[in-house]
Amino acid sequence: MDLLLDSGRTPGDVLVITTGEPHPWAAHELSFGDAAYWAQHDAGDDVFYADAGVADRAASRPVVVVAFNGGPEDAAATALSAAHARAGALLIVCGDPQRINSVLGAGV
Repeated sequence: MDLLLDSGRTPGDVLVITTGEPHPWAAHELSFGDAAYWAQHDAGDDVFYADAGVADRAASRPVVVVAFNGGPEDAAATALSAAHARAGALLIVCGDPQRINSVLGAGV
């Protein structure tokens, strides 16, 4: 994230999608309720962290990062498809290269 911000991207440019455990920021924001969580998304002024299960609800952003951090194969495929559809300029995929290639080989 630091490299993206140091390169001139603003926090609101970035969507991060996780395939396993939610990012700690997402878990924290969800503790205030679903409406508050999505209000943060709609404000568009900070990095937004979403679980693969709700990534289809997220709006497009210039940069989308997919974190393959566990979860079932279908979550990884869902996350990658959602990320590809939402990335305006840059798509970054992080995780085990074998798992990423396996999901890509599944026709995503």
